[in-house]
Amino acid sequence: MKSTLSPDRTELKERWEEFKVINPKTRIRDAAKQLNTTEAELVVIGIGETATLLDGDFRELIKEVVSLGHVMALTRNDHVVHERKGVYENVSFNNHVGLVLGEDIDLRLFLGDWKFGFAVSENDRHSLQFFNSFGEATHKIYLTEKSNKAAYDALVAKYTAADQDVNLLISPKQEKAQEPETAPEIDIAAFQAEWLALKDTHDFFTLLRKYKLSRKQALRYAPEGYAYQITPASMKPIFDAVSESGLPIMVFVSNPNCIQIHTGPINKIFVMGPWLNIMDPEFNLHLREDAIDEAWIVRKPTEDGIVTGIELIDKEGVMFNQFFGKRKPGIPELKEWPALLETTVTRLS
Repeated sequence: MKSTLSPDRTELKERWEEFKVINPKTRIRDAAKQLNTTEAELVVIGIGETATLLDGDFRELIKEVVSLGHVMALTRNDHVVHERKGVYENVSFNNHVGLVLGEDIDLRLFLGDWKFGFAVSENDRHSLQFFNSFGEATHKIYLTEKSNKAAYDALVAKYTAADQDVNLLISPKQEKAQEPETAPEIDIAAFQAEWLALKDTHDFFTLLRKYKLSRKQALRYAPEGYAYQITPASMKPIFDAVSESGLPIMVFVSNPNCIQIHTGPINKIFVMGPWLNIMDPEFNLHLREDAIDEAWIVRKPTEDGIVTGIELIDKEGVMFNQFFGKRKPGIPELKEWPALLETTVTRLS
């Protein structure tokens, strides 16, 4: 059933088509902001032509993505795009929290606000795309030349909504509160003692909540030697050094609804405009260097020893990108990783 567009959506469709002609390389998320709309609205205007509304339990749908074979998983936020190819394996859910633990596709899914799903086919690219209540993309799955297109068609048919007349109820997104200039008064000695007593990196979030600290504030209160700030411009030399060394690393990109992780080496590094890019056959990263307000090297104790990470934070205080040396629970981090950082980064005094 072909959806009938309202006058407002007809006008938006005209502006969107014109925009694509003038700005063919602009990503749809960025285009939506320039058009003063949401990405989900831009997808909806293609219902009946390039998009199909999906319905049903997205947990069950994700479990069936393995049938598509080799695909590309895409997760992004405002500042970084993470694209990883592979197979959706070892998928499990505990209520609305999901795990995908394949050799290549490694995801943490938080489906509580996965509100809309679409199958999108445009310019011979076929995908499954999911959006939250704000009309922002939570996660996307693209077919590759190795994918099982027949399985994709069957999956779309199984989850196609009976009613394709979409009435999107997009929730208005509140402006993020400005981070206070001064941190709350805390017992710094107690905070640092708890930092030094950490057993798992995930416990750090509990520590921040307990002391009511933002990430920026917490890093400034870190025990001596456990957090130091580096120049945002350090990221390119770090990428280059990792590429030259062949050291396997972990690259985390998150939004409120999904975390996507690449584990392995990186090779082809280049800059294009504001974007610092990794462009390997199975893994791409596109990082806006100008979005980095603060970059930190952070050390956290665990039962397996110290874990050293890079944390990138934007002007609103949101951590949007993390990097680690390759590791797994029960296995210490690679000693070459902190050594590489120590000789590569430029510290801020």
